[in-house]
Amino acid sequence: MYKVVIPSAGKGTRLKDLSKHINKALVSVNQKPSISYVVEKFHEDIEIVIPLGFKGSDIRDFLEIAYPNRKFTFVDVDIFEGPGSGLGYSLLKCEEFLQCPFIFVPNDSILEEEIPEPDSNWMGYSSLHTSEEYRSISIMDGNVDNILPKGSSGEIFPYIGLCAIKDYELFWEYMNEGKSKGSIEIGESYGLKMLLSNSNIKAKKFTWHDTGNLAALDNAKRLLPKNKINAHILDKPDEAIWFCQDKVIKFHIDENFIADRVKRSHNLGEFVPKIIDNSKHMYSYDIVEGNVLSRNPAPKIFKNFLNFMVDFWSKPDSKSFEIQQFYEGCTNFYKVKTYERIELFLKRFEVIDRKITINGEKVPEYKQVLDLLDWDEISKGVPVRFHGDLHFENILCTNDKTRPFCLLDWRQNFAGDIHIGDIYYDLAKLNHGLIISHEIINNNQFDISVHADSVSFDFHRKNLLFECQEILKEWVRDNEYDWNKVKNMTNLIFLNIASLHDHPYSLLLYYYGLSSLWNDLHK
Repeated sequence: MYKVVIPSAGKGTRLKDLSKHINKALVSVNQKPSISYVVEKFHEDIEIVIPLGFKGSDIRDFLEIAYPNRKFTFVDVDIFEGPGSGLGYSLLKCEEFLQCPFIFVPNDSILEEEIPEPDSNWMGYSSLHTSEEYRSISIMDGNVDNILPKGSSGEIFPYIGLCAIKDYELFWEYMNEGKSKGSIEIGESYGLKMLLSNSNIKAKKFTWHDTGNLAALDNAKRLLPKNKINAHILDKPDEAIWFCQDKVIKFHIDENFIADRVKRSHNLGEFVPKIIDNSKHMYSYDIVEGNVLSRNPAPKIFKNFLNFMVDFWSKPDSKSFEIQQFYEGCTNFYKVKTYERIELFLKRFEVIDRKITINGEKVPEYKQVLDLLDWDEISKGVPVRFHGDLHFENILCTNDKTRPFCLLDWRQNFAGDIHIGDIYYDLAKLNHGLIISHEIINNNQFDISVHADSVSFDFHRKNLLFECQEILKEWVRDNEYDWNKVKNMTNLIFLNIASLHDHPYSLLLYYYGLSSLWNDLHK
């Protein structure tokens, strides 16, 4: 029997902001962490040793939640950055657990072929090559002839960081003897190079997808199969949704976010999936069979959904509820947060707030636009049991006749309250998704051009979404709610979420929300 080691202690700085809050092992590749692609290459009986450092508890929690039947040995690495750190140091911390033939696999390498057993010493290589980023090998008669540093040239191939160590005793001897000669910093390549002088190392070719830098990660997402859910999920640096082993796993860097989500799942009951496991930064539930409403936004289905939501939007017992306190929460949630989020957007994307022409219409500074709102009216919400992020990607159409819809990815709280929120927020969230859908963003079906004193944008909208918006408008009016208020709050949502997304989508959200709010208020 052999083991596998997946080094995961380092910070992954080549991924910039994507690995700022999470270890690079958990960076999403088509709604699945990169380390999952590695783990699932091996049979469940194979023990996997994982040295942990930066954000190591998140990796541990994810693997234990996603793969409860696998055997993992987690090794804490005390020095994973700065002086004394290095891949070799992390690997040597695992020495006592790797006293047998083993396979070494980077957590950011996705391979299409099966990985052979370590019945010989071998190194993996690929035909793709960027000599500045990767070590290389030269090959003679199917064996590794030499291991070369980054930046080498000639008849060489990139070493993809995947290798098998059959002669493990000799390998560890070289790694320990080489602590003062570079094994700490160089890593497994040091031991392999020393082995090469006494043993044969076979060269094995793989179809390799690197996910360790931004360009390679984007390429891997494009080439690898999409998740079977086929949902339009937008990546965010501080949260993720993963689909692994028939489970949905929600991750967020904020512990309170996860804790409140778990608490709210009990309040929402059968309207949402049952959470089966959770930790500080994630929770999981079994995949619910069905299709998200965005896959087929048929007007008839949407009408049925709104009728379904009548029971969901139940109102609280007035005896145990303070309406004035709720209104104050709405003021903070809408007005205070809007100004904070817009300032965050302006700072993050270095946008100067000034008069600007948007799609041919002159629009004043954002504060002048917001001054036109009746904030007292906006803050007079209607308290109900709420969802908080109600758009078509979070509405699952099931095959259950008694409960034909399941609500996903609910908001953690509303102005700090995990029980009650404003129905207008849910209605505005629905409306915002009918205007700018996740699908058009994922498919890049939008254009935005920003100049010194003007902005122009355009985006695709399906006719079905126009029809659904008319149905929503009719439902709002039939149930004696204010459609103009829904529109105003929809535009506030666009302005609020602009700071949370990446360029250029963020610019589209901001300038659409600003221009639409201006047009609705001053005419």
